[in-house]
Amino acid sequence: MPPFVTVDRQKLQKHRSIQQFDVSEAIYANGGEGLAWRVRKGVVRLDTVAPQNKRHFASLAIAGDIIGCETLLFGCYTFSASALTPCELAPWPEGDRNRSNDTLLDVLAKTQQRAAELIALRGGQAIDRVLGLARLLADPAGNVILPTRQDIAEITDLRFETISRIIKQLERTGTLDPIRLAGIHATRSFHLAGHACPARSA
Repeated sequence: MPPFVTVDRQKLQKHRSIQQFDVSEAIYANGGEGLAWRVRKGVVRLDTVAPQNKRHFASLAIAGDIIGCETLLFGCYTFSASALTPCELAPWPEGDRNRSNDTLLDVLAKTQQRAAELIALRGGQAIDRVLGLARLLADPAGNVILPTRQDIAEITDLRFETISRIIKQLERTGTLDPIRLAGIHATRSFHLAGHACPARSA
């Protein structure tokens, strides 16, 4: 566990603005100083970093989740974060306290819930793992931007070739219906048939 360190939080205030990130763009690196962020749009991948800078998948964050809150305790990030899809992040806690009612305990509870969801994606039938990820990432209208095939393979603990085969199978059955979304590669945007979920907080 990183030691507690003193960080000049006021020095970081100049970065307290909404940030946009493109697909595969780095958001922050482990060991770096920075702020905690709320994911407003998109999907963030969190990784641990091994020797030779080899990354290992650790977790995901979706709209409404908070990342980097460990900086409030340790002064630095313990994971590296990158954008799996186009992302929009806002500093947390927000300046408007009416919108920022989360406590660190709330954040911990949400993190544990996400960890449980991800564990479920790494066991069972391959097609169920891919479908489970699609459901996790879909918006309330059922539209989903899938990560790259390689990212899906690492998240679900499956082979790249298996991911490609399953997505083609889901397209043939109409479970995943390709759609066009501005700025998104045609092979990654779909409508998930039969999907309905409550709106997520942003």
